Amino acid sequence: MRAGIVVFPGTNRERDMAVALRRGNAGAPMMLWHAETDLPPLDLVVLPGGFSHGDYLRSGAMAAHSPIMAAIRRFAEAGGYVLGVCNGFQILTEAGLLPGALLRNAGQRFLSMDTYLRVERADTVFTNRYARGETIRAPMAHGDGNFFADATTLDRLEAEGRVAFRYAEADGSVTEAANRNGSQRNIAGVYSENLRVLGLMPHPEDLVDPLLGGTDGLPMFEALSALG
Repeated sequence: MRAGIVVFPGTNRERDMAVALRRGNAGAPMMLWHAETDLPPLDLVVLPGGFSHGDYLRSGAMAAHSPIMAAIRRFAEAGGYVLGVCNGFQILTEAGLLPGALLRNAGQRFLSMDTYLRVERADTVFTNRYARGETIRAPMAHGDGNFFADATTLDRLEAEGRVAFRYAEADGSVTEAANRNGSQRNIAGVYSENLRVLGLMPHPEDLVDPLLGGTDGLPMFEALSALG
């Protein structure tokens, strides 16, 4: 499997993502600088977490206009797989590759803590090593993770099965208390229409080894290793 990880000025999770891909037997990924205008032959493009361009203007807004994003848009339109985590999710929404927007967290506070996610479907290339309804643990570290979309868009996401993960309690129940950043309908991640682009706020790449405190994120990267 051939994966590329995009690096913007301010990205700081590219090495964690590379470790996760290798742990999942997805091979050694390439690092792709944001100023590139073309992509090499790839099966997966990953936009990792961090603070691209210092989060100036709006989180992900400047990165969404980097030269490489035109190539990523062409890659996605041709059926390529794209994963955006945290800042990567913000960039994908700003670039129009995923619906909605990531607003300031409820309470106006940066959140850095473990959270639980309920897997909403297990028939995608990203989640087929999980079970539908399974609860997994994943750390969050963001100030702008409050997922927002208008009611029509939210209803369409629900009807089309494009909600990937929801913030939940450890037992899988979806509660207001579990939704620490205030995201609408507890949404933690969404898919594109063809289910080939996934954006989510918490960091599955941070839990891929027992030495890191758990392996709840590893099945995602093991599933991605089947690409190519």
